[in-house]
Amino acid sequence: MAEEGPAKVVALWGAEGGFVTPTTNTLRPPRVVVYGDGQVIADAVKTFKLTEAQVGETVAAMEKLLAGQPPTATPKPDAPMVTDVPTTVLAVRAKDGRLLEVRVPALDQVAAYYPKELPEAKKLMEGLATRATAEGTDYVATRARMVAETAPDPQGTVSAWPAGVPEPSGTVDPVWKKDLDEAATTAIVKAVPAGGENRQALFKTASGATFVVSWRYLLPDE
Repeated sequence: MAEEGPAKVVALWGAEGGFVTPTTNTLRPPRVVVYGDGQVIADAVKTFKLTEAQVGETVAAMEKLLAGQPPTATPKPDAPMVTDVPTTVLAVRAKDGRLLEVRVPALDQVAAYYPKELPEAKKLMEGLATRATAEGTDYVATRARMVAETAPDPQGTVSAWPAGVPEPSGTVDPVWKKDLDEAATTAIVKAVPAGGENRQALFKTASGATFVVSWRYLLPDE
């Protein structure tokens, strides 16, 4: 089975929705994902390794914190109304092998109105993100996810579409997404080097259409 190897997700902290661009929403990786072999990847940008014991401790702690929580948490009735912010996603691989996911709307803004276990679970995962920033290495992969968004009034340098990278096809509404193989990933990384903010640039296709092209490395389970 595909998830029996190193790509088995055992704990995760991510975000969904909110007032973000279609490109951001399509490309957004988990803030932190922990795999069964100990690999931790933060924002698809930094990675480091946990020991087997540390993986076990992390999973056990997340299991305890998320036990009994509904699939979507609800704050206390007197919580202030918050809109246009991401929903926090917290997940852990349960003992029966299923990935237990809990979605927490506006957790950052109204944490005090939720059961204390939910902000504690997020804090635990934030600790891993901090470690990734402090001691992690750059995360790279052989495959990438590319998003192209139309740029009818481009501002900045527009380059010819990079050789070896698929051009948008069909309807682009509002973005066009493509998961790239190894050769195309090498080409897009060369055209839009990793490390730049948003890793994006303007390119014109053979048909004359201009797109803002963005990408990130795919995670092992994607």
